Amino acid sequence: MKQCKQYFIDVIKNQYFDFEGTTDVKSFWMFFGFSFLCNIALGIIDWIIGWKICHEGALCFIFQLAILLPFLGIGARRLHDSGKSGWWWLIALVPVIGWIVLIIFWIMPSKQ
Repeated sequence: MKQCKQYFIDVIKNQYFDFEGTTDVKSFWMFFGFSFLCNIALGIIDWIIGWKICHEGALCFIFQLAILLPFLGIGARRLHDSGKSGWWWLIALVPVIGWIVLIIFWIMPSKQ
């Protein structure tokens, strides 16, 4: 069984701009979880150091910008795996309800 960090590194190295194909539930949530933990750690460092960019910590901002495309890609591949189009990502533009629907789609079992 892969470690959480390895799932993250695999996406960054091998699937940075990949919006085609599928990603299983475990790989998606491991990537999401590791990204979330990294963001928390960088937020703590930003808070200690006091770096700010537009009311957000500089390190958090840079990290989020760096993983934006991989996160969009793995999210689209996860939607494909649950039998949905990657265009369902756009539902996230609907406040609150859109994100709830998107998370439900990401939790759904594979249709493959």
